[in-house]
Amino acid sequence: MTPFIDYYLAPNSPWTYLGHDRLASIAQRAGMAIRVKPIDLGGQVFPVSGGIPLGQRAPQRQAYRLVELKRFGAMLNIPINIQPRYFPIPGNPAAAVIVAAQLSHGDEQAMALTGAIMTAVWVHEQDISNPDTLAAIVQACGLPPDTLANAENAETIAAFQANTDEAIAAGVFGSPTYSVAGELFWGQDRLELLEWHVMGQ
Repeated sequence: MTPFIDYYLAPNSPWTYLGHDRLASIAQRAGMAIRVKPIDLGGQVFPVSGGIPLGQRAPQRQAYRLVELKRFGAMLNIPINIQPRYFPIPGNPAAAVIVAAQLSHGDEQAMALTGAIMTAVWVHEQDISNPDTLAAIVQACGLPPDTLANAENAETIAAFQANTDEAIAAGVFGSPTYSVAGELFWGQDRLELLEWHVMGQ
């Protein structure tokens, strides 16, 4: 089995937040590395995969989403504000910062930064599209200040696009999606299946 779990994500996704630490634990138990791959979910993946932005979904679906978020947060004992102050919120600025961190400092640092960014949204109700907010999170994670500037350089933009292209080619249609040797597991509620798979069934 491949030693990697590819982690396709949008950092503004509550479902990604709910699964983040559990994914890290599964990978550690399985002796696998995580390759962090932020993607342009709303701008590029949804249009080619039939995804509908939250605000355009039927009221019944929007209401039930909140019920499920509350249930999962309680069941997993993970703090979450299901209707945070800044949501819906663009995820791409934060995604680019994560890509920049991954390129310069590796996947472990990118995982820590991703967790901190998602906690900022879903626990502390912060605006992760704001450069000042992102700068504070970067600093708190012990990353150099130039991480924020590097999010706008050509290498980072190309890597972000490459992640998105790769996700589309792989059949990814939502966040989070975990991939092991091309086999996809969509959603934090599929982490048990992912663990079953990587632990040898």
